[in-house]
Amino acid sequence: MMRSAVLLTSLSVLLAACGERAEKAEPTPSDVVSAAPAKTDAAPEAPAVLDAATLRRVCRAGLANIHGQKVGDISIDGLEGEIVNASWRAPVDGGRRRAQCRVDGDLITWKPSEAQNPEQNRWMNQSGDPVTRFVLDGEAITINTTLPDGTTATETYSVAAEQEAR
Repeated sequence: MMRSAVLLTSLSVLLAACGERAEKAEPTPSDVVSAAPAKTDAAPEAPAVLDAATLRRVCRAGLANIHGQKVGDISIDGLEGEIVNASWRAPVDGGRRRAQCRVDGDLITWKPSEAQNPEQNRWMNQSGDPVTRFVLDGEAITINTTLPDGTTATETYSVAAEQEAR
């Protein structure tokens, strides 16, 4: 009888330990930044939905920033719903680099197109990817980038709507 009681107690403790959750890993700086920002009266908000011209402007500025290009060097090749297709001259071999861009709130997400390695043709929105946000102020588009290590950079571009009329 005593042996049964000890066995039952031991099993209860063992089963209880199985239900314990492992400690959750601390979020990376890019995870924190990619979370929805707190709303304040002081921070300008991105429009809920961008019109086609503004979407092209934001993607042009975002891709220029992400890839170290001049805004004028980014060509908008088309729009597929909410996704912008863009390209620019590859600095190394003179060919064309291509990417797609989309905007969700104030977050700019991109993915390479036609990369040599098919695994690289993915949206850059995973843990460990830089996080790129934007703020519109007339023709000025401010791009805020947070790298996975927490380093941040801010750059403002002037992208007039008439540049997009093609």
